[in-house]
Amino acid sequence: MTLFNESWRVCRAGLLAAGAILGLAATGASAQDLKIAFFASASQNGFNQAVWSGIQKKAKELGGISVSIYDGKFDPVVQYAQVEDVLASGNFDGMILYAQDTVGISGAAEQVIAKGVPLVAVMFPIGPDLGTLEPQIPGLTATVGHVPAIGATAQAESVAEFCKDKDPCKVVILLGFKVSPFDQIRLAAYEEVFAGHPNIKIVATAEGLYSPDATLTAMQDILQAQSDFNAVLSVADQQMIGVEIALKDAGIDMGPIFLAAAGASTYGVDAVRKGDWDNTLAYFPETMGTVALETLVAAMKKEKYPVTYDMDVGGPVPFIVTKDVLDKNPAFVGEWAQ
Repeated sequence: MTLFNESWRVCRAGLLAAGAILGLAATGASAQDLKIAFFASASQNGFNQAVWSGIQKKAKELGGISVSIYDGKFDPVVQYAQVEDVLASGNFDGMILYAQDTVGISGAAEQVIAKGVPLVAVMFPIGPDLGTLEPQIPGLTATVGHVPAIGATAQAESVAEFCKDKDPCKVVILLGFKVSPFDQIRLAAYEEVFAGHPNIKIVATAEGLYSPDATLTAMQDILQAQSDFNAVLSVADQQMIGVEIALKDAGIDMGPIFLAAAGASTYGVDAVRKGDWDNTLAYFPETMGTVALETLVAAMKKEKYPVTYDMDVGGPVPFIVTKDVLDKNPAFVGEWAQ
């Protein structure tokens, strides 16, 4: 991991240098009129907005680049049509895609590549295999994002470490949507880790719908049936907010309960820093947007660049954010608001 991280820094430094001397793009556009389209899964979503912020900041820093955002409205059909329409317009030299449906969008991505337009995928790969960032569509420029199972495994291992001296150690798991392929992968990773620790008992698995309110209701239902547990493992910071409210309303002391969230939102980072939560799995959406644009610029210039950027090792802090990590990185406050 250390070698990879060093390689990432070297490659990123090269991209920064390339961007600083931006000349003619592969599409023939000059440094003064490069146009980039960002297809958000939903432009009003806080995480997408943070990716967009990174893209905008890097475009301003490099100069000579205009960027536009398209709102996918969490609708795969809408996003597919947007990509086709923007491609048909011929007005853009490169594209960055945050796919709502990583499989369904493949056809549109193939059309973009066939037209010779550089395309960078962010957050998740484009294609059916969510276990790799390697391009699954020939000609895809790069993928900048995460492999869901890696972060989920690290989350579960942190819970297992907490549980090592407890038998039984009772764990509540909060998914976003049980039918989501991302959450199915995360659940499988959790179960695989816990299977190696017979003392760990999963006492409840529920949906929080990536919402504090929905999670509050789910936790209230859990507490009625199972008020005795040692740890809560959530796929999202937003959901841990609902857990907090439910525990406080029930008069349960959060102190002895291990709380492992995901997202490293500004709220989540603050909760870990204060000691209210034990950790949060870090996502770095603004950094992701910055790297995606750097990569696109390198592709336009036909510079060399890595085709994958694993944000689990390429972020500004370790991807399991604990109070110890934050004490060593006092300036880190999170890159998005939940």
